[in-house]
Amino acid sequence: MRHGIVLFTSDRGITPGQAAQAAEQAGFDTFYVPEHTHIPIKRTAAHPGTGGADLPDDRYLRTLDPWVSLSSAAALTTRIELATAVALPVESDPIALAKTIASLDLLSGGRVVLGAGFGWNTDELADHQVPAHRRRTALREHLEAMRALWTEEEAEYSGEFVRFGPSWAYPKPSRIRC
Repeated sequence: MRHGIVLFTSDRGITPGQAAQAAEQAGFDTFYVPEHTHIPIKRTAAHPGTGGADLPDDRYLRTLDPWVSLSSAAALTTRIELATAVALPVESDPIALAKTIASLDLLSGGRVVLGAGFGWNTDELADHQVPAHRRRTALREHLEAMRALWTEEEAEYSGEFVRFGPSWAYPKPSRIRC
C-alpha cells in the first residue's frame, strides 16, 4: 500500500521543501500540493465544503504556486513523488505549463505526477476567461495539448480553447502520469 500527504501550501507555516523532506523521511510515497491563483473577493461560487460563498479559512487566499512549491520539495528530497491535488491547468497557458511540468520532471528525476481538475471556484476561472459551463472542455483541451507536446516530436493542437501550430517542445517527461 502506498501513502501520500497533502500540504495546503501557504505563506505561513512549514515550507513545502521542509514538509516534503519530513514526509519522505517518514516513509510517505507522494507529496501533494493544491493550486489557486487567487480568490476573488466578490464571489458567487459555492465552496464544496461550506456550501456557500464562505471559505472554511484563509488558506485559499494564501496558496503558494504549486510548481514553485514542488520545485523546492524536489531540491530537498530524492525519492518521494511530487504531485498536485489539484492543479488547475485551464488557469495557465498550456504550452508554458507543459514546459514547467516537463522541466520539473526532468530536474526531479522523473517524480512528477499531475493531478488536474476543472475547478470549483467559477469566479476564479472567470478571471482567467474560462466560462464556467465550458470548463470541462477547456480542461480536456489543455491536457490533450500538453500531452501532444510531451509525446510528439512535432506537436500541434487545434481546439476551441487551445491552438498552436507544429512545434518542438523539450524536455519530455520521463513518464506521462496525469
